[in-house]
Amino acid sequence: MNRTLPLMCTAVALLLLATACSSDSSDGADGPDEPQPTASGPAAPTAPAPSGPATPSPSGPAKGKPWQPKPGTAWQWQLNGRVDSGPDVPVYDIDGFENTAADVAKLHRQGRRAICYINAGAWENFRPDKDAFPREVQGENNGWEGERWLDIRRIDVLRPLMERRFDMCREKGFDAVEPDLMDGYLNKTGFPLSAGDQLAYNRMVSRIAHARGLAVGLKNDLQQIPELLPDFDFAVNEQCAQFDECNQLTPFVKAGKAVFHVEYALPTSDFCAESDKLGLSSMRKNLKLDTWRQPC
Repeated sequence: MNRTLPLMCTAVALLLLATACSSDSSDGADGPDEPQPTASGPAAPTAPAPSGPATPSPSGPAKGKPWQPKPGTAWQWQLNGRVDSGPDVPVYDIDGFENTAADVAKLHRQGRRAICYINAGAWENFRPDKDAFPREVQGENNGWEGERWLDIRRIDVLRPLMERRFDMCREKGFDAVEPDLMDGYLNKTGFPLSAGDQLAYNRMVSRIAHARGLAVGLKNDLQQIPELLPDFDFAVNEQCAQFDECNQLTPFVKAGKAVFHVEYALPTSDFCAESDKLGLSSMRKNLKLDTWRQPC
């Protein structure tokens, strides 16, 4: 915040008028990265300052270093339909295609951050850009209706497609991206994917996000956290408690990066104590990822 402190000039100091009447300005410290969810929310600035405000403007993410959510930050994850901004939490992870710039701007006016969910590892037959994905990069069904694993070795084909999706996230004003299915090499995809293929693809995704001023989260892919930790600003995990894997996410917490975690089958009494101990941002959700949430 800029302040101008004019110095008062006195009548007897006429000989020093040229210097005594000068003014000085200084910049105050930037506010915290995490927005505070209040009833009214901060006023939306008309344009972001060069270094980026603590709370993003509706026109897009702040320039400069991408936002990095801190461990323990509460969140909402809603991928089913347009966002319902009822839950009083500072971070919303919502579908990038189904939500509009106006939806993101509303979250910002409420003092919240918005994460743009897109699928980076599978083709989806219900997306508006489905025809842009050549058939040769579409592999086996991934268990969800209308989805097929992508051949992530074909960076030459997938990079421009992901760039356009990330451009959409930026143009709608999102602060970050959650690219889904970042661990195809561990699944039956129809392609002989290696751990090296996955590392190369995930790092490409990270670079695309950062080039647009967007933070980016590592979705699952626990085995490659040691290699990918420097490339990602937070993590998103499903069911690490159910499979006794949550301790593998501690490098993110130790690096000051949030781990947004959900369980579907376990009651909160079975995982919240451990989640709190590890510093995870945990809650229970329905598999359909609607508005219902049961946080720790």
